Amino acid sequence: MLKQHAAIRTTVTLPQELADRSQRFIGPDAIPSRNALILAALEYYLAELERAEIDEQFAQMENDADYLALNEQIAESFSNADWESLAEGEQAEL
Repeated sequence: MLKQHAAIRTTVTLPQELADRSQRFIGPDAIPSRNALILAALEYYLAELERAEIDEQFAQMENDADYLALNEQIAESFSNADWESLAEGEQAEL
């Protein structure tokens, strides 16, 4: 069963050209309503904005001294395990 979400009613004013372009995708074999089309488009656009926001946060990490120090510390703490895994892999290839 689909989860029901709280909804609000709102009014959207569309340019005529945009409304006309969207109309050709609305119908029984496509998107059931303009409301469904707007919801899908908004979900898609918000997901893209959220991805861009996450990408920006990752980009800022390369200049974050605390993060870089922690990353180095973690890498050092696993260095022995890395060498052991590499040696086991090389042994398996023989």
